[in-house]
Amino acid sequence: MTYAPPAFEARICPPERLAERAAALARPLVFTNGCFDILHRGHVTYLAQAAALGATLAVALNSDASVKRQGKGDDRPVNPLADRLAVMAALGCVTLVTWFDEDTPLARILECRPEILVKGGDWPVERIVGAAEVRAWGGSVHSIPFLHEKSTTALLEKIRRL
Repeated sequence: MTYAPPAFEARICPPERLAERAAALARPLVFTNGCFDILHRGHVTYLAQAAALGATLAVALNSDASVKRQGKGDDRPVNPLADRLAVMAALGCVTLVTWFDEDTPLARILECRPEILVKGGDWPVERIVGAAEVRAWGGSVHSIPFLHEKSTTALLEKIRRL
């Protein structure tokens, strides 16, 4: 028997198609980004809250090389980009997922022109990459406070101690 690929895979969008795909999404479009290496309750709560701010949610993931440049450790990311994209795309609150190899997601933000830009509570609004650009075209920028004090780094430290 042959099985069809999961429907969520259609949510994975290569960067070169982002502008085209984003133009077809319902608005307002919410945009966020991050490594999302090992998903935990903090991540999924944050993503659901971000999605609730608009009609659709686009998420841009750091490429493996981009994660390594962030100095999170030699063994990061634990999950390669292809796996992180698939897991992110499988979440019901995520409409579209793409990636970036640069140190920041600014190019992806400019390509999809979201009305709402979001990061987690550890990011002050004035430090969020793309904030000035999104505000310049009339959008809003949000730093969503953490409801659950979880982190991938802390989770990995706990696993290593076992």
